[in-house]
Amino acid sequence: MRCAALALSLAALPVCAGQPLVYSDGATRLAGYLSKPAAAKGKIPGVVVIHQWMGLTEHERQVSDDLAKLGYVALAADIYGEGVRPKTTGEAGKLAGSFKGDRALYRRRIAAAIEALKAQKGVDGSRLAVIGFCFGGTGALEAARGGLPVKGVVSFHGGLDVPADAVPGPIGAKVLVCHGADDPFVPAKDVAAFQDEMRKAKADYVFVAYAGAVHAFAQKEAGHDNSKGAAYNEAAHRRSWQHMKDFFQEIF
Repeated sequence: MRCAALALSLAALPVCAGQPLVYSDGATRLAGYLSKPAAAKGKIPGVVVIHQWMGLTEHERQVSDDLAKLGYVALAADIYGEGVRPKTTGEAGKLAGSFKGDRALYRRRIAAAIEALKAQKGVDGSRLAVIGFCFGGTGALEAARGGLPVKGVVSFHGGLDVPADAVPGPIGAKVLVCHGADDPFVPAKDVAAFQDEMRKAKADYVFVAYAGAVHAFAQKEAGHDNSKGAAYNEAAHRRSWQHMKDFFQEIF
């Protein structure tokens, strides 16, 4: 258990309990991390958290704990597979690229995480969401595109490119995109194409761009040098988290 004990009061957040969770996609074992409110009563909503290109790290575990403190059951998903963790950004780029190039496989891994979350005691399977960061933000959008059984998805500084083989169709899940206004890795043409896609799909979507923010603005480990194209931005992080909380209040 890695969640710090919190003194309960009327203003306190729920105490949470986190632990590893192994699940599978067919014959592939996946090593996730599950966090839940320790004192939850009745059925509560669940959130799948999809990692950035380096795989499941402390960042996603902390996000899952923070979600549990808000009263949700959160599963930090493992898209790559048990023991598959890139050691360099070069390896990460190739691995993430393999899933971006095979969106059907990517969706299947996300679907496996959703099913693993639904199977947990106390989770309301009719109230689920998917969120993700960078590579994981792309995955959250794929969950919506693929019609996976979720109420909504949230992309934090995710890729917005529309797959070349995408088949236009309605998008039922509500969509929140939290985007760095100065993200050099997501060109204006991708933003325009994505918004056009959402309009054609008649999606209920919200697109928020944070001034001065670049890629990875919600990840403290990204450092503070905007010139690198990826950097932490405290204001964008704080605001996007609040936007996510408001979004969850609406969809759940």
